[in-house]
Amino acid sequence: MSISNTTAGNELPSVRAASVQNTLALLARVLLSLIFILSGFSKMADPSGTIAYIQMVGLPFPTLAYAGAVATEVIGGIALVVGFQTRLVALGVAGFSMVTALLFHSQLSDLNQFIHFFKNVAMTGGLLQIAAFGAGAFSVDSKLGNR
Repeated sequence: MSISNTTAGNELPSVRAASVQNTLALLARVLLSLIFILSGFSKMADPSGTIAYIQMVGLPFPTLAYAGAVATEVIGGIALVVGFQTRLVALGVAGFSMVTALLFHSQLSDLNQFIHFFKNVAMTGGLLQIAAFGAGAFSVDSKLGNR
């Protein structure tokens, strides 16, 4: 859905509607990225704890999984904020978010895990919106002509 040029019968200048839409696209990217960037830095602050948690879940190559998670969250989060390769990054981070929901938060009878599972599902939805509609004008992609 895009912002209409009319609201309650009043005409809005097209430039203003586009500006609002691009501002909202930037705000959405920043807000959605925060959880990934903060989570990545949290993992970097306690690598042994994070690796132990990955081992507890039973994933093979926990050190490699740790490095991949940190890279996805920090680099992917920053790429989303600045709007670089936004559609591709959003798809990658969306996949990461769903995989982590399924691997780490699938105990849906536990209310905490239930909430985390559906938080990841909701974040995936937001990321798919970004993948579908792009970064908007306030992005590196726009400056490079890659909307």
